[in-house]
Formats: sequence, C-alpha cells, structure tokens
Amino acid sequence: MAIDGRSLQILADHCAAAVDAMAFTLMRTAHSTFVKETEDFSCTLLTPEGLAVASPRSFGAPWYSGIDYGPVLRMIDSYEEGDICITNDPYSGHVATHTPDIHIWKPVFHEGKIACFVVGHIHNTDVGGAVPASLSRSLTEIEQEGIRVPPLKFFKRGVLNEDVAGILRLNVRAPSQNWGDLNAQIASVNIGERKVQEIIARFGFENFSSGIESILDYAEAQARAVIREIPDGEYFFADFADEDGEGGKPCRIAMTLRVKGDEVELDYTGSDPQVASALNMPTGGHERHPIVMVGLTYVLYTLNPKLLLNAGTLRPARAVLPQGTIVNCEAPAAVGMRSLTCMMTQIVTFGAFLQALPDRLPATSPGGNAIMNVRTVGRDGRTVMASLGAVGGGGGGTPVSDGPEGAGGAQAFLKNTPVEINEAEVPIRFLRYGLQPDTAGAGKFRGGLAAVMEFQVFSPGTVVTARNRNRSVFASWGAQGGKAGATSFFERRAASGEVESFGNTDLMKCAPHDIVRVVGPGAGGYGDPFTRAVGLVLRDVRCGFVSAEAARAQYGVVIADGAVDDAATAALRAGPRPPAAAFDMGASREAFEAVWSPERYALLTAFLARQPVSWRHYLKHKLFEAVEAGAHAELSLAEQMRRLGDELLRANGLAAAEFS
Repeated sequence: MAIDGRSLQILADHCAAAVDAMAFTLMRTAHSTFVKETEDFSCTLLTPEGLAVASPRSFGAPWYSGIDYGPVLRMIDSYEEGDICITNDPYSGHVATHTPDIHIWKPVFHEGKIACFVVGHIHNTDVGGAVPASLSRSLTEIEQEGIRVPPLKFFKRGVLNEDVAGILRLNVRAPSQNWGDLNAQIASVNIGERKVQEIIARFGFENFSSGIESILDYAEAQARAVIREIPDGEYFFADFADEDGEGGKPCRIAMTLRVKGDEVELDYTGSDPQVASALNMPTGGHERHPIVMVGLTYVLYTLNPKLLLNAGTLRPARAVLPQGTIVNCEAPAAVGMRSLTCMMTQIVTFGAFLQALPDRLPATSPGGNAIMNVRTVGRDGRTVMASLGAVGGGGGGTPVSDGPEGAGGAQAFLKNTPVEINEAEVPIRFLRYGLQPDTAGAGKFRGGLAAVMEFQVFSPGTVVTARNRNRSVFASWGAQGGKAGATSFFERRAASGEVESFGNTDLMKCAPHDIVRVVGPGAGGYGDPFTRAVGLVLRDVRCGFVSAEAARAQYGVVIADGAVDDAATAALRAGPRPPAAAFDMGASREAFEAVWSPERYALLTAFLARQPVSWRHYLKHKLFEAVEAGAHAELSLAEQMRRLGDELLRANGLAAAEFS
C-alpha cells in the first residue's frame, strides 16, 4: 500500500535526521581539521539499487546529493550483515572521483533482506603519492596521486580486513590521522545502520521500502515543476580554467543547455580534450554523474529553496559527456583537480541558465577556491600534514543584493578553519586572514570580496600546496552590466624581503621564516555600477571594502574626507554610458578571444575530437602555438585551421582529416 503524503514527509524527515546523525558522529570523532572543521565529507542514505535518498541538511559537501552508487555496489559479489566496503579508485565505478576521497558503504538488513545502504566519504588530507596532500595540477597520471583501493570488503561480517588496513597506513604521510578519520567513518555508518533500523521499526519494512522510492518521485516532481518555468530554448556558455598543465594553455569547459518542457540536457560537447594535468573529471560518461550536475542542482535550488535534494532531483536531466574530454577522461589520466573543473561546470551552467532567466539568477561565484595544505615539522621533530582551509572568492552579485563576502555558493556547506585551531595544531603563525579590498566586481549589486590568507612557516623543507587555485589569468565574469572581479595571486616573501610570485602554480617549497600569501579571486557584479546607491558605495569605502579611487573609477562616486561630494558625483554619473552587456568577461578573456574566437575554438574542438585521445592534448598545444605565431593568417578561419591541422597530422604520421 502506498504511503500517504503526510507520512511520506515524516519519513523524509526521519531519513534526513538519520544522515544528520551520521554527519555529527563523523565530525565529532574525526582527527583531521579538514573533516572536523572544514567538513569536507558526505553522508548518504541509498536505495538498495544505490540511489541517494537523503543527505545532511546544513553541513558537509552536498555535491553528492544526487549520487548513484549503483556502479560500485554491483562490483561486490554479495553482501552479508556486518560487511563494510571501501574504495577510493576514481576509475572503479566512477564514484570516488579523486584518490583522497575514501568512500565506504554498509548494507542495512531487515530479516535477511537489504533495506538500504548507508554510505559516506571523507577527503583525506593525504593519501600518499608524488606531493604532500597528494594533489597538484602538475601531476600527469593517476599513479602519482596516491594509493588506490578498488571496491572491496573492508569488514566481512563485522571482522576487519587487517591486510587492507595495514596497506592503507603504510602508504600515507599521516597514518594516525588517516586511521582516526577512517574509524570516524566506520562509526558514522554504524550509527546510520542503527537509525535506519529504528525507522523501519516505526514505519514497517514495506512502508519504508516504498516510501524511499516515493521520496525520489516527489523530488523529481518538484524539479520538473521548476524546469517548466524556464523558457524553452538552447543556450550556450563557455569558460576557461587558467592552464591545462605545465606551460599550459587555457582549458575550455563548454556547455549547451537545452530546455524543453520539464526536461533539460547539459551537452558538454565543445569542451577541451582530456589534459596532461590533473584537471580531468572521471565521470565514465554517466549521464547523471553528480559532479557535472552540481550547477544544475544549485540553479534548481536557487529557484525553489524547498526542493528536496536526492537522486530524484536529477531525473529530468541528462548530460552529454564526450569520451576522452576534460569532462569524461580515460585512464590513466590524473584527476586530482577534478573539483576545480567541477566548479567550472557549475559556472558554465549558471552562465547558460542566466541567459534564460536574467532577472532571477546571480552572477556566479568565481570558483578556484585554493585549499591550502602544509607539510612541515614541529620543534619536537614531528611531521605535520594539515589542511588550513579554503581561500576563495565571494559570491556573485544578484538581482537584489550584493554577493556574500569571501565564500561563494560553490563552497557548498564547507567551512573555514579558525586561526586558533590551525595555530594550535600546525607549527605556523598567521599574520592575516580576512577580506581583500578592491577585489569585488563592481555592479549595481557588487560581487563578494575575495579572502586573503598570510602565514609564516618556521621549518626547512616545508611544502605548501594550494589545491584548486584558478582565476589568476581569467577573471570571474559580471552579468547584466556588472563588471568582472579581480584575479587571484599566490606569492612567497623570504626573510630577505624578496617576493616571488607563483602565478597559477599550486606547489610552493619554503625555507624557515618565509611568509606565504594567497588572495582568492573576486566575484563578478550584477547590473550597471553607476546605478549603485551612493550610500552603499560610501558604506563600502568606510568599511575598507572599496578604496576611494575605485569608488570614483568604478561607481562614479566621488568621496573626499569621508563624505560624498554630491555635485562631483552627479557630474561624473551624468556622462554617457555604454549599453549594459549581458556578460563582462574581463580584459584577459577579451584579449584571448580576440585570437581564439568562439568560431575558431569550435573548429579546434571539432578537429581534436576526431583524433586519438592520446594525441589530442599535444595537438591542441601545437595548434595554439601555430595560430599565435600567425601561421597562415591570410586564410579564412576555416581554411587556416584545416591547413594547420593537416600539416600537424602529416608531420606526426597521422592520417589527414578534413575540417568541417
């Protein structure tokens, strides 16, 4: 018998409470700051087939709210009571999408039948590999990114597999920390099992089984209702990660959004080929893979904050993920920076939907939040491996308000780590952690300011990694007349006073007393800055968010001696204004697209898609170099690209292919 609507809501609340309890258990028993403070983890209740039913409501990383664990669940031959399984291999089922994310799952039985699974993942600060914290965009193959565990039973009928445990402890830089976090995960799924059994005792097995399916159906109906409000049509948007590897070129993520009735398609055709760095996304081409659907989830939730978030939310959508591209890579591509690329998919999703609903959605957050990690040595000789938290940009300006400062929506529920916690656990000294003035994109409603972190290290051999750094070249765009935000930077100041900038590099080796400084990217604004209320500009200047010089140049507001000069402001704002552009991409992007126009890039990606996967990244770089050198510039775009492509293929012994 179908469960009635009131009981269904009560069941949904109980399921949410169960995963909340799992999350609280994990946070309170974890050892690493990245789990217990930053909260980079997920806890989920699944159907027996592996579809997500419920996730924590206000903490953790909700990127996985629509996840399908089915591919990895089916890689275990059979399940018994007391089993707990584990994996972190990105290419086994495409659920663990980079090696630091260790996923575990446990079947919940009722009278010999599997009622559901309780699962969770944490991001381990380090899982071994070529660099401290395991991840860097400079890595080129999955084998460099730390130990990998295929899906297997970690506990069999309640008994720990000591061999697996020993291998995990042996191959990481902070074994006691990792082992503490893993025990917290185990406690979390055990709590989840107990809570589910309490729910079944209250509702009955049949009502529970049918009810969790009805919860998915309800979320699907909610999502379809939101999509029906969006104008039908086709909307294209593209953006770029700064570099695709060492000596790299910009890396393009492109998406065509198709809205028809109550369904949407996210077509990533036109995105770059998989790259010789760690930006690749291991999705396996699954059409509802959560890490290419996060932006859609955010859009739908922005349009209806009462939306249930589970696998049902994604049923009205499908993604097209061309094989061998940045969004669907093939092994052995490195994938550690997949979260940077995931943020870029969110950004292009918002850019596409903003064209359909310009008055209801904000400019996007900039992405590229630098997760700061440090490996150093204390005075007692103890090696310390820790995450210090994220340094990112604010949220984009909205149609009705400024963006939030220092932490945009792409941060999800992830938290910053307090300075006091970091200094208590890591032998470093913080000099500054706050907001950076004049980084927000100007607008009627400005973007959020970027965060800044500055700290001093004291031991030789200290290594700092800034995972997911981006937007040091291409700025975060503004919308509907709003301006792009400021770019990010990463630098080291030696005891001598010499300052070295690291551009878009994410790995820094430090000497004693070096000072590390990182500034995130500012978010884009929304609306014409010259229409911003003068009082708001004055407030920003008094708060130190905007300098008096920027107030004059960006907003047409003249401030002298802490007050607005009304006459000078009126005169400045009375001058002619250019028409408001739908998007302001920033000067670097405009200069880049003066050469690599959308038309030329379309020819490039069409050519690369016809070549062997292993050749695409190389051929892309060679084509970039040839075009930038002016080769065959006298020809039409199509003929120039055809000629260059044929020359490259012949020079490398590949079959020539006609451009189309």
